Parts: sequence; C-alpha cells; structure tokens
Amino acid sequence: MKTDNATAFAENAAADLPAQARKYSTADLPPNERRDWLCEVLRWEYGKVDISVDASSDVFTEMTDYSWNELRLSSYRSSQMAVQRLRCEPELSSQDMYLAHIHLSGDYRLQQNGREAALQPGDITLLDGTLHNRLSCSQHVSVLAIRVPRRLLKERIPSIEHYTALHIPGHAGIGAVASNFIRSTFSQVDQLSAPAFSALSEHALDLLTMALVSERPARYHLSKSHTFTLNQIKAFVGRHLADATLNPAMVSAGVGLSSRHINSLFKEEDTSLMRYIWQRRLENCRKELVNPMHPGQRISDIAFRWGFNDLSHFSRLFKERYGCSPKEYRAIKEAGGLLVM
Repeated sequence: MKTDNATAFAENAAADLPAQARKYSTADLPPNERRDWLCEVLRWEYGKVDISVDASSDVFTEMTDYSWNELRLSSYRSSQMAVQRLRCEPELSSQDMYLAHIHLSGDYRLQQNGREAALQPGDITLLDGTLHNRLSCSQHVSVLAIRVPRRLLKERIPSIEHYTALHIPGHAGIGAVASNFIRSTFSQVDQLSAPAFSALSEHALDLLTMALVSERPARYHLSKSHTFTLNQIKAFVGRHLADATLNPAMVSAGVGLSSRHINSLFKEEDTSLMRYIWQRRLENCRKELVNPMHPGQRISDIAFRWGFNDLSHFSRLFKERYGCSPKEYRAIKEAGGLLVM
C-alpha cells in the first residue's frame, strides 16, 4: 500500500546518514504510485496538499531531514511540479510553523498572501506552513528549508505574519551571510559532531531573523531611534540576566530611561520588559538542561544561575511556556523524543 510505504520511509533513517537524519525518496516506487505517496508524506509533514505534474513527466522527489534542536533542516530535490498547500486547518500541532526556503538550483517560485517570490540560487524566502501557499518549479529544483516553530519566530519578530513570500537576496548583505551559513552547515553536516551541529542552530536562527528584518515591509518599521534604543535596552538586560535583582528600576537606571518609556518600546513587540526578561532566562535554562557539553547539571543550579531565586516559581513558568516540567523536558530530549511546543 502507498500509505505503508510512506510510513516506512518516515519511520526509518537511512543507514548511511547520521542518527538524527531521515530520508524520503520516490526512487524505489513505481511511477504510478509516486504522486499519491508524496501527497501522503507531505500531508504528515506539513498539511494537506495537492500536487500538479506534467502528464509527460515522472514524479521525482528526494528529501533529507535533520532534527536541529527545535528546528529542522531539510534538503529537497524535485522534478518539475507545483505543490499547493490546501485551505484547511493543520492536522498536527507540529505543523504550526514557518518554513524558510534557501534556493539552490532550478526555477523556483513561492506564492502566499498575495505576494510572489521568484528565487535565484542563494535567495531566501519565508512561508507560513498553516496557510494556503503554492510552490512551483518548471524544471528540476534543489532547495534547503528550515522549519521553525511559530513561537520562536513570533518572539523574535512580533509582526512575522507580514514577512511571508518576501524576496531576500542571497548575493549581498545579511541575506548572503545567512544563506552561506545555512548552506555551509548543510554541506558539512556529516562531518560535524552532534554537539557542534546542535550548537549551530541558534546561530542559524539569529542570522535568519536578521535577514528577514532587513527586508521588513515599510509600514512595520520602528523608527531608527526606537530600534537603536530598544537594542541598547536588550543588550543591558543580556549583560545582567544572571543577576537575580534585575528589575525595571535597575534597567531604567542602567539605560537612563523611564520604566514607562521602556515598556512603551516593548509594547511595540507585544510584550513588556519583565516578560522579555523571563523569556530570556527561561530560554537560557532550557538550553542548559540539554547542553551536551555539561551533562548532569542540577536543575536548581541552572535556575539559580540564570536569575531565578525561587525554584517553584521557575518550574511553574517553565511548564507554562514549554508544556512540561524542567525534569520532564530533560528526560524527553535525552530519550531522543520530539517535544511539540
């Protein structure tokens, strides 16, 4: 059965790939089964799709997928086709994500929210995986994709929904830096240790965020002075994040601005100063819980090191944010499980 074949590909990693990799391919299927098989695989990965192919062409798709902390890094090689994400709700919570596409070769276009991005090799664009979109290629195409949970990008770019299907040039500026970093990481993944590969995911997300912001739609720009001031505040918070006494008064004194003005700046990002501080602390604690370079750290030591002075308060905030306790989170990740947040 086609569904059984799709399930088998989804569950079994290829023997010659690292443990965190999965490989899917139509190569071993009869040509008349390939389209339905691909629809089934994409349905479970991204949502219900419709695939259009030239009647004279064989369907060919090969996908290699790596778990990358909370992200996923994937490569796609495909024959000529058009893939349309249908207008329906996601079937799985893991499908509530954004996909950043880095074009490698071939003719490739993406449409969403009334915009179209026609990509050249190295260019980047973003799509919302829960909304209707259309991908098309008129010849064989190769693409890299980074799958990012909605929460992570929303924290970094509150108006992220306005950034889909923008064209980010990959030949110059921060777009080139981000594109080259992601492509180089993928090309060397088999040469990297698991901790080294894991550590690069945060850098990739930082660079991707900067590349997206560089093409920010004009009506969503903060003024340059506001952006500069907000970055100064965040830098001060970052330097003092481990200080348990960090509070609005300390930040206000440190940057020379009133607490009211500081919170008005954070309001433009749909948050407040203290929510931003707790978010940063929780994220640093989450990373340290599964840091392969420092295994076995006590949860209380991690919490206190990042400015929490009440373990029950830390555990409550952690569970509210990540859906499980710090102990459960560590156990799930150490067991190799995927945590949907």
